[in-house]
Amino acid sequence: MAAPSKNPYDKYKQTEINTANQGKLIVMLYDGAIKFLNIALENMHPKTYDLVNTNIIKAQDIITELMLSINFTDGGQVSTHLFNLYMYFKRRLLEANIQKDPEIVKEISKMLKDLRDAWDKISARETKTDNMNMDSKGSFSIEG
Repeated sequence: MAAPSKNPYDKYKQTEINTANQGKLIVMLYDGAIKFLNIALENMHPKTYDLVNTNIIKAQDIITELMLSINFTDGGQVSTHLFNLYMYFKRRLLEANIQKDPEIVKEISKMLKDLRDAWDKISARETKTDNMNMDSKGSFSIEG
């Protein structure tokens, strides 16, 4: 069991993760990958390549998690295309890391942002549908 965190932000973040729907979790993964790529970009010009390397690898790890979350059974062709896109991201980030090429990092970051925005819209619809289902099932209220 993990040691309890003394930082209230960590506790809030953990609660957010535990209560998020699947779409929101995917958006959070995209947010993390984008954040790490931004950190890598910020460290290319002062040439702190150890930080560039570490953050590109973190982004690649998140992309691996996104790959593992794909549902090939229900996803059809979309899941295959998404998997191939993630493979492309990983390959390009490997190239960016070897060459320390900020343009490749920017390319992948932009594509991740576009996908993140799409997943955010899907997540919002998913949340709205969940709320409508709760309303149609009825609810308990202590109000008079």
